[in-house]
Amino acid sequence: MTDSDPYAPAPASTPLLALIPAPTRLTRTPDRGPYVLDAGTAVEARPGTEHVAHWLRSTVGAATGLPFRDAAGVAGAAGAAGAPGRLLLAVDEDVTRGLGPEGYRLVVDGTGVRITGGGPAGVFWGAQTLRQLLGPDAFRRAPVGGQRAWPVPALVVEDAPRFAWRGVLLDVARHFLPKDGVLRYVDLLAAHKLGVLHLHLTDDQGWRVEIRRWPELTATGAWRARSRYGHGASSLWDERPHGGFYTQDDLREIVAYAAARHVTVVPEIDLPGHSQAAVAAYPWLGNTDVVDTSALGVWDRWGISPNVLAPTDATLAFYEDVLTEVLDIFPSPFVHLGGDECPKEQWRASPTARAFIAKEGLGDEDGLQLWFMRHFDRWLAARGRRLVGWDEILQGGERRGAGTGLSEGAVVSSWRGYGGGVAAARAGHDVVMCPEQHVYLDHRQAPGDDEPVPIGWVRTLEDVYRFEPVPPALAGQDAAAHVLGTQANLWTEVMENQQRIDYQAFPRLSAFAEVAWSHLPAPEARDWHGFERRMTAHYARLDALGVDYRPPGGPQPWQRRPGVLGRPIEGAPPIV
Repeated sequence: MTDSDPYAPAPASTPLLALIPAPTRLTRTPDRGPYVLDAGTAVEARPGTEHVAHWLRSTVGAATGLPFRDAAGVAGAAGAAGAPGRLLLAVDEDVTRGLGPEGYRLVVDGTGVRITGGGPAGVFWGAQTLRQLLGPDAFRRAPVGGQRAWPVPALVVEDAPRFAWRGVLLDVARHFLPKDGVLRYVDLLAAHKLGVLHLHLTDDQGWRVEIRRWPELTATGAWRARSRYGHGASSLWDERPHGGFYTQDDLREIVAYAAARHVTVVPEIDLPGHSQAAVAAYPWLGNTDVVDTSALGVWDRWGISPNVLAPTDATLAFYEDVLTEVLDIFPSPFVHLGGDECPKEQWRASPTARAFIAKEGLGDEDGLQLWFMRHFDRWLAARGRRLVGWDEILQGGERRGAGTGLSEGAVVSSWRGYGGGVAAARAGHDVVMCPEQHVYLDHRQAPGDDEPVPIGWVRTLEDVYRFEPVPPALAGQDAAAHVLGTQANLWTEVMENQQRIDYQAFPRLSAFAEVAWSHLPAPEARDWHGFERRMTAHYARLDALGVDYRPPGGPQPWQRRPGVLGRPIEGAPPIV
């Protein structure tokens, strides 16, 4: 038996070992031939792994044409003919102790395939590794040939994730993605061992979740009359109405589908800013003493609307109604409430808001924004959930020498750089690192005119691969333990359909998945060229999955958007 560096490129003779994300340890046994899965291979699913067996049959079985029959039934029928080949799935306490609940051990030898996990999730991630070992055709939805035997190289893989929060934000508010597209993205996340789908469900440009107590949120708030085509300064418009929403049963289906793949769906309901769609549906939610909110529609521009929520008891009661229904749909312990980019002009002009700030001793408009977040932090905590907000939720009390007043359970999504995450971790809050300078995948992938609607800094595949989620300022400190993990964000202002989302997400999301899962060396020591070579095999998997990724040599002609104005930022992004 020989040990191999999991970050080194697989030899050309063993291309199927080009695993992404890279496992913690991979031991090859070249003195043994591969084990062959065929029509006689049966699945032995021990307690706790039944859902993984179902996934294997419905996904890998559908692609390979293998029935993966139940081992108990097959053994009874085999009788004197002997036991069939086995694919064993089991939860193992030794793996739990050594690798944690998401860790797994995959053994392929002359007797069969064994996947033991620290928990059901670990068994599932091991099954995803097995799928990669079978080759790209295992990622299709039906067999493509007459092959009935599927060799698996002899090896041992021991693996566990670096971070518990390995997430992707999917913005369905700016451009609605139909339910089937969301389910497809759940599968893409699971194939990359990413375990959190953050659904950005509401914004100025659309409200996407059915709330039965307040039906105008979707009757009015889910639809805008037209959409800007390109960046905010673009003169181009798509004059077609745009919109859509998910019924509560749609979302329950998404949640259940994701749970079966060990993906947690975290909902986001934005407040007190990014709320024009809600105000368009119910004008009394806005600052009616300074704006004729009855004249507002769902915002058809990109950027940040000045129309924000009014600080009234009625507004709080409304959003408590909303969140009561949201909690009934989403079992996630985390609920994201935005809390960022809230313009203060209307509050400064509003006698109602100014009087409220004085009455509550909030100091200023930043304190008012924090008041919203404190209220719902306590409201969620009383119901056993945890508030997640963008890093602006830390602001509002520091100038008066007061703390934020947020509970210890409040989680900060650090998006403006590392700084918010560092401050939050040192203050005792858990942190999800998603700095725009590194992992905002709406940002362009190369310089030049070929990139469609170029937004932000150039963030190449290599740039994402070298991203380090733990801020340098926390390295080696106890506060680093507050980094729950990391998340890549897909904001869809200029991603009008699934094809455009695919282009911006992939292949960079494959690199991000390795950063989030694998125990990689420091960024400067990572084997970028080895990762590039492993991606050669992975592109074939993405092809089989039908992902419209950006090719390594640049966009295809149909992926470009010539003449559509973007907002490129030149130079290297600052490390802040």
